[in-house]
Amino acid sequence: MIFETVVVGPMQVNCYVLASEPNSKCIIIDPGAEERKIRKVMEKHKLIPECVINTHGHFDHIGCDDAFGVPVYVHEKDLPMLEEPKLNMSGFFSLPYRVSSSIRVLQDKDRIKTQSLELEVIHVPGHTRGGIALLVKKPESDILITGDSLFYQGIGRSDLEGGDEGQLIRSIREKLISLPDETKVYPGHGPSSTIGQERLSNPYLGQ
Repeated sequence: MIFETVVVGPMQVNCYVLASEPNSKCIIIDPGAEERKIRKVMEKHKLIPECVINTHGHFDHIGCDDAFGVPVYVHEKDLPMLEEPKLNMSGFFSLPYRVSSSIRVLQDKDRIKTQSLELEVIHVPGHTRGGIALLVKKPESDILITGDSLFYQGIGRSDLEGGDEGQLIRSIREKLISLPDETKVYPGHGPSSTIGQERLSNPYLGQ
């Protein structure tokens, strides 16, 4: 399996490129900026984009959604953020931005499948109303992409439109921390971790 992290934009967003093998189709998660940098990873492995998935609708995670000419997936509750610059906050970063690509809405427990890849959608509201995590089911089952919900020793901010800290903590405890200890956590910003490590020492998740 190909799993590459590309850190993009002034907010240092972790964009992820996933593929089953070289010379195949790939999934791009949170291409917030720097299309050229993302394409270099694709060229290295000779990958063709299949779709874009947004873990949520803030501009720093969606800014290059239209660059790859493929459908964009987002949770239904964050769909308005892809369509409205005031909601995705693009005016704070650059010119107002609306996603013009074909958008496909997701719900909790949906499966996204492409060739040999399969990802499960986990709705984790609290950073935004439609924030999601993505659990890789095939070809491996120990990778969790958490967007801006769960970070290394932290959680996402909840003081923006649609945020709710109590809801975020409940979502993480009920849906993410219940996963096996060895599950690798790849967040929207910053270093990776594991579920076991976060269950043990994340200061926001103490019982």
